[in-house]
Amino acid sequence: MAESDPAQIGAVFDSQLETALRWRQSTAAERIARIKKLRSAMMARREEFYEAFMQDYRKSPSEVEASELLPVMDEMRHAIGRVKRWMKPKRVWPTSTMLGTSAWMQYQPRGRVLIVAPWNYPLSLCFGPLVSALAAGNTAIIKPSEMTPAVSALMARIIAEVFPACEVALFEGGPATSQALLALPFDHIFFTGSPAIGKVVMAAAAKNLTSVTLELGGKSPTIVTEHADLKLAAETLMWGKFLNAGQTCIAPDYVYVHDSVKEAFVAQCRKVLQQRYGASAGEQKRSPDFTRIVNQRHTQRVAALLSDATARGAQVEAGGEIDVAQCYVAPTLLDHVPMDSHIMEEEIFGPVLPILGYAQLDQVIADINARPKPLALYIWSRKQQEIDLVLARTTSGGACVNHCVMHFAHGALPFGGVNNSGIGSAHGHYGFMAFSHERAVLRSTPLMLVKMFFPPFTKAKRRMIRSVTDTLRLPMV
Repeated sequence: MAESDPAQIGAVFDSQLETALRWRQSTAAERIARIKKLRSAMMARREEFYEAFMQDYRKSPSEVEASELLPVMDEMRHAIGRVKRWMKPKRVWPTSTMLGTSAWMQYQPRGRVLIVAPWNYPLSLCFGPLVSALAAGNTAIIKPSEMTPAVSALMARIIAEVFPACEVALFEGGPATSQALLALPFDHIFFTGSPAIGKVVMAAAAKNLTSVTLELGGKSPTIVTEHADLKLAAETLMWGKFLNAGQTCIAPDYVYVHDSVKEAFVAQCRKVLQQRYGASAGEQKRSPDFTRIVNQRHTQRVAALLSDATARGAQVEAGGEIDVAQCYVAPTLLDHVPMDSHIMEEEIFGPVLPILGYAQLDQVIADINARPKPLALYIWSRKQQEIDLVLARTTSGGACVNHCVMHFAHGALPFGGVNNSGIGSAHGHYGFMAFSHERAVLRSTPLMLVKMFFPPFTKAKRRMIRSVTDTLRLPMV
């Protein structure tokens, strides 16, 4: 894919300044109208999206609907119904020393924003943040991934059809295009991708003191305790892990299963995989419902992780077949995986699930806490004490109990990571806030109690100031 012209990028960025200043005063109705125009254009190209996703990595139309179109439509509906409420200034009660004043918080657009989207969910993770940016009143420049050229080209046509470049623009290209964009002094950058590239984005943003939202990844752990509903755990885990061929930032990356139920759990997982994709290796490869890896390079990367694990003693319990030419990795279950294997050190981002037996939940918690903080954590148990223990003693961007992945789809929940797995949150009101500046406003009244702090400081003023300080030392009832 050809790189975009840096001069054109700079010209579009400059052209958005006047729009951004004007849009500070945009109404809820105007913002809603922009989102509706985008929604109409998207749905008019529904069949074209099916074809584009089939070209880029053979994703079935049903999965395109469920994992790409539906999340964006839900984000749009949520914003359209609530943006007027989100925009309203929020009154704040005066503190003890602020009697005689009124105060409120005003929500302003950040201005010109950059959205850098990844290849694994190119539509959802591009247009989803764009909806939040538009709801907050911002102009935007979008950089989709060069690894999904068909989807990126379709999104470019839609953006050009709906918006003039001085409002929203999309630039295709690779690393050089990204570098040209990151060099510009945007008012906010919303990046979704790996922690390694997130650090590059954050360093570039620091040069202009640009605020960032980083939606990153990491190795999301999963726990299946001896008190879990194994059938439910297998059904949901085999969906969350193998959705999009495992190319999901919040996919279960590895699973701890209590030794007493591990054999039964693996059997349930095999059964689910056979029911969904076929009983034989050939049937699974021919399944129209199993997505391919995005390209041969990533297929080789996953193959190398699997090869290293088996060479170190890991046992393939299901799958294991690989066809690099067709970007195919079978849905694979691994047992007896050594902790020093590469697959336990790197984010897998593919359809391979390591299964680790455990005897003590305390040790599992210690192992999770010894790793970087993950984007998600999942636990299956019918024992509340176990659930409470895991949630209290671990941290992650999000978590699910007796489910996985679905917290992403809950529009009223913040979605984001913590430290290595991300900075900031997205979706719904949290996405609106990510693209808004929360401006504090204070208004004085003629009473002006603050005059006691004006020089010259007479003895009477000093006694009055001391009495105010002493009052603040008293405990609140």
